[in-house]
Amino acid sequence: MIDHDKRGYLIRLIGIDTAIIVFCGFNDGVHPLPSIWALTVIDNIPDHEICALYRASKMIQRGMSRYDLTDFEWRAIEPILPNKPRGVPRVDDRRVLNGIFWVLRSGAPWRDVPERYGPYTTCYNRFRRWMKAGIWDKLMDAVTSQRNDGIRMIDGTSIGVHHLAANLRADHQDRCLGRSRGGLTTKIHAVTDGKGLPIKIVITAGQAHDLTAASELLSDLPRGAMLLADKAYDADWLRAKLRTNGSWANIPPKSNRKRPLVFSPWLYKKRNLIERFFSKLKCYRRIATRYDKLGITFLAMAKLACVRLTLRHNESTA
Repeated sequence: MIDHDKRGYLIRLIGIDTAIIVFCGFNDGVHPLPSIWALTVIDNIPDHEICALYRASKMIQRGMSRYDLTDFEWRAIEPILPNKPRGVPRVDDRRVLNGIFWVLRSGAPWRDVPERYGPYTTCYNRFRRWMKAGIWDKLMDAVTSQRNDGIRMIDGTSIGVHHLAANLRADHQDRCLGRSRGGLTTKIHAVTDGKGLPIKIVITAGQAHDLTAASELLSDLPRGAMLLADKAYDADWLRAKLRTNGSWANIPPKSNRKRPLVFSPWLYKKRNLIERFFSKLKCYRRIATRYDKLGITFLAMAKLACVRLTLRHNESTA
């Protein structure tokens, strides 16, 4: 049973002979981010049961704000956002961004944005306006441009398209979807570093071969880097391009190759990190299923997800 009042709410956790009462409250009137005020133990509860109930209360605490930007993430993002020295001040950027990330993570329609993030139209208009201004591209470039560990991994993954996102006319220039064995799909192509963190992503129609985006993704490959990729990237022109740049392609040769190539299975095992990256990327429901009609909108959402994954990794290793 939960009793709400103006300053907070009282959570009663009853599942054993006695109970733990956790008092929670709001840290301000806008963001309902609960903080534990006290933990009162009634009677004599075993330590393991106290720890279990305490962890449950912490999960409730994180559940209301787990999509929001942390202070570390906000400090990294804030300097990159555009300034507005004149005119009417903008609505709080952090609150609006939290609303955008809530849509990205939950996959919900814009109209379902919680009231604590302000009007949903503000979140949507800010997302569209900054997408057209290239702010999301600039943000991803700033977050991912500082890494050069000499290893690059490239791969692609197909994303199913929701039927409401597939009703544009076939000749629309930004439709960016095609039919493959999985139905209507869009393919995300990505390059990551040696830690599996994204560096650059592009999208194509779902039926496109992985090599279609290789030239664009590898246009700024560092000299002397090693490229890890699967058999889909075993092409003579790609290997020649890497040799020209002084790089090395550790790609397993196809079975129909007549001349043997140098390949290290031990180094190839590290390529699982880019597969893990795609797995983490699809935890964002707006990416796991494409709900956006325009390809540019879906790509902007994917770049925001990449930014969030990178910042969270940086925060955990800081």
